[in-house]
Amino acid sequence: MDDFRKPNTSGFSDSLQCEAEGLRLLREALSGTVVSALAVPEVRSVSDHELVLPRIHTRPATPALMSALGEGLARLHCQRYPRYGLGNDNYIGLCPQQNRWSDDWGSFFRDDRLGFQVARIQDSAVKGEFERVLTRHGQQLADFLNAHCDQPSLLHGDLWSGNVLFDGVRVWLIDPAVYYGDREADLAMTEFFGGFSVGFYQAYDRVWRRTPEYRAKRDIYNLYHALNHYNLFGSSYLGRCRELLASVERRVCQP
Repeated sequence: MDDFRKPNTSGFSDSLQCEAEGLRLLREALSGTVVSALAVPEVRSVSDHELVLPRIHTRPATPALMSALGEGLARLHCQRYPRYGLGNDNYIGLCPQQNRWSDDWGSFFRDDRLGFQVARIQDSAVKGEFERVLTRHGQQLADFLNAHCDQPSLLHGDLWSGNVLFDGVRVWLIDPAVYYGDREADLAMTEFFGGFSVGFYQAYDRVWRRTPEYRAKRDIYNLYHALNHYNLFGSSYLGRCRELLASVERRVCQP
């Protein structure tokens, strides 16, 4: 394969180093699975200025490869790790992503995901709106997530269709924002922009069925992505943030 050279246009000097480390973690984890069709590009070299990967010559997705993606992701998630979080901060798209090691998934997601994004909101009225809910219901939210999380799994962290490539033979995961967390956070992100194919979810569920609480958890996890997009791209995402917040309050938080 020839080289694909990705320049650092993020404004953060270590963003490509973090991306490379995420690719290495995913690649290492996938080496222990039996799904050969799911792959992660090998890092050929990385510096603060450039990440060099094999070039992937893309082709349209096929039903068979979408199923391989679902099965492979489930088998990746089946690998159990000792703690939640990550030992260093990294990036999700153009935004810093705060990490730490934690034995408490619920408080990690409440504080290092939702709380971190709420703290970045520039509009004081909007920030107060979300802070009040986290203050009032944050412990309930954390307790709910802890009660319905199976184990720490390695997550891609930003699993939307733009970060999955197909070459006709394999499925490639790119641009990760890795950390260890609830597997259903990855599945939630697949639905943030409309969802993957039915075959993808069926293949995932054959290996490890989603929990009965998945729909409520999906809205909690996607609130993080909505807040991130609001902070990056502005008011066009505020309505989505409010819809998800209302759903979380309705499904999870008691008066």
